[in-house]
Order: sequence, then structure tokens, then C-alpha cells
Amino acid sequence: MLAGLVLRRQGIDVEWITFETPFFSSGKAKKASRICKIPLIVKDITPVYLKMLKNPSAGYGKYMNPCMDCHSLMFRLAGKIMKAENFDFLFSGEVLGQRPMSQTRPSLRYVEKNSGVDGFILRPLSAKRLPETLPEKNGLVKKELLLDFAGRSRKPQIKLAKEFNITDYPAPAGGCLLTDKGYSIRLKDLFDHNDDYKKRDLELLKYGRHFRLGRETKIIVGRTQIDNNNILKFFIPETDHLINVIGPPGPVVLMPGGGEIEKITLAATICAGYSKAPNNMPVDVCVEGKGNNNTLQVLGLPPKMFQHLLVTASFVKKM
Repeated sequence: MLAGLVLRRQGIDVEWITFETPFFSSGKAKKASRICKIPLIVKDITPVYLKMLKNPSAGYGKYMNPCMDCHSLMFRLAGKIMKAENFDFLFSGEVLGQRPMSQTRPSLRYVEKNSGVDGFILRPLSAKRLPETLPEKNGLVKKELLLDFAGRSRKPQIKLAKEFNITDYPAPAGGCLLTDKGYSIRLKDLFDHNDDYKKRDLELLKYGRHFRLGRETKIIVGRTQIDNNNILKFFIPETDHLINVIGPPGPVVLMPGGGEIEKITLAATICAGYSKAPNNMPVDVCVEGKGNNNTLQVLGLPPKMFQHLLVTASFVKKM
């Protein structure tokens, strides 16, 4: 927000672009566009992003976050739009030293070198501390009106926001799911076991508990009613199995792609175990999907009996 307003204060026409994948949304950018009255382009980049995510050249951060290659990819895609639409340069709100991995001098330089638009990336909030860019050299931007922010503190940004009368702005966290440990573990499990995953498989990683019942079989168990509702949105009756307890309150259990009867019975047992049905007592469970609607009777076992199937493996950094 601040970078765009700093440039607009110079009389430069600015436009924003934001990218969407299952790991991050355009919600904050859309809100910022409404507040600042700056036009916004929104692009879903899921297919090309997944290709990069499977094998990022610079590796991952603490979890499955490929920050440097992520930034390079976004600048490369924005650069194509810049050239096609006759924009003069790109800019971002990055601040030197604000992020310990992705906004150091070497990291910023890595992004530029791998973006395909080296020299055209301006960072208005830290420009006085960085090498001169082509838009500065060519007089498109007045460097004396740019800033010299650096470091982790957000006090300079907060002060600048007040100058622009901006009071509604996002918290420092970026909101990328790839920086979340639980999500990253489930994503790695998906990559390890499924080469033919779809966008909905990535969306399902956001909800419930995930149990790996076999190489090709896993289930998602709702933890809350909100989880249950979201899981139900992704149920495909023609291909999946949906399992829930008849009577006592309990979770929705989704088995994407379905499974053999042994796996369905195990999933029904897990479903009963997480329900309000008494443990070690027979429980009727409904199984829907793949052209069938059956009732199984299983024993509800305590959840500790199948914790070893839960997708919670330790995460290895720099895979």
C-alpha cells in the first residue's frame, strides 16, 4: 500500500497486480485497492506455481515456503504483463532487512537475477539503500522522493501510513499457508503419495485431521462443524466416500477417491472414535458415495488407538 502511494505522490500512475493460489488469496490486495483507489489485476497462477513449488531452486524456508523462487516467479509473470501492457517498471513494498530470508540484500538480488526483468524492479520504501534501478536512472522516478527504510521495525511504516491517512492495514504476517507447519506437513504427504492431485486436494489440506491409511488412501476427519461444512463442499459422490455416524454427533469423514472395504471399515472406526458415541460399543455408520449408500456397524475406539496414522511426521528443512 505504502509503496504505491509513495509513487503516486510523485504523480506516477500506478497499478497493482496480485497472484492467487490455494496457498494465498487476493483478499488483502482487493481491500487495499478499495482503500487506496489503486487499480488491481488479479491472476490465478496455480499450475505454474505448483511446478516451481515441487522443486524450488533456492530451496525452502522453515517449512514448505519457497520464498525467493516464489518472488522471482511473481516478478517474472508481472514482467510479462509489464511488457505486454507497456508499463514502464515494476515495484514492490519490500523493505530491506524486514524478512530474515527473503529480504536480505543477497535475497533481493537473487530475485532480480531470476525474474527476467533485472533492473526494472523498484522498491520505493528502501530505494535509497539499494542500487539504482533503470526507472531511477532514466528519470521516470525521483529518487530524492523515495525512502530509506530498513530493518524489522514497522514504526517508519506506521508513521508513513498516518501521513497518507491510512488506518486500516494488514498485520505483518503475510498469510501464506506454506509458512504454516501443519499445512506444510500435509502438503508434503500429498506430494509424496500423489502425482495426480487436483486443486481441491490442496484446498482440503486446510481442514480437519488427515490420516494416511495406505499409499493411495487417506481420509480427512472434521474437527469442528465449520470443518465439516467445508469438507462437505469438496465431496464428489461419483468418486469419493463420505462417512458419518448415525445418531450421536460426530465428524464428517471424507475419503477422496474412495477405497477398499478394509480401508472404509477402518475409516468408519476412526469416525466413530471421534464422535460422541461411547467407546468400545457398536456404532452404526453411514457410508455414501460411488453409487452406494451403506450402513456399517463398527466399534468406536479411542482416538489414541489410531494416532499412528495421523499425518504429523516431523518436517525436514531444506528438502
